[in-house]
Amino acid sequence: MGILKKIFGICETKKPKDPDCWILSGGRVEIDLNRARELSEHGGAIRLEGKGLAGRILVIKDDTGKFHAYSNRCTHMGRRIDPVHGSSDVRCCSVMGSVFNAKGEIISGPAKKNLKQYEIVRQGTILSINIL
Repeated sequence: MGILKKIFGICETKKPKDPDCWILSGGRVEIDLNRARELSEHGGAIRLEGKGLAGRILVIKDDTGKFHAYSNRCTHMGRRIDPVHGSSDVRCCSVMGSVFNAKGEIISGPAKKNLKQYEIVRQGTILSINIL
C-alpha cells in the first residue's frame, strides 16, 4: 500500500462486486457465497457498508479457509482495516498500522483495544453473521 493511501486512510479491501450478495435481516448479515466471489479464494475479503448497517464490517476468508468478520473500524483512529496477505492477521489502513490477530487481539501498533469480532455460522453457501 502506498504512503498516500495510508495518510488518507484508503483501504485496499473493496465492497463486493455484486452488491446483492448480502442482506441485513433481523440482527444478522447473510452472505450468499455463490454471489460473493471475492470470498471464494483463501485470503479473499469484502467490506460491507450501508443497507442499514449500524457500522462497517470486514469479512475475510483466511489462508486456512476459515471465515472471520470484524467491526471494520480500527480501535486507534477509527479507520478501516484490511487483511494481511499470507496470514490470518488484519491491519489498520493508516500510517500507524495497528495489527490484530485472527481473534481481533492487538499484536502491534498504537491501538489499545481489540477489534470487535462477530460470530459466523456457515450453512451450505450462506454465511450468517450475528451483529447484535
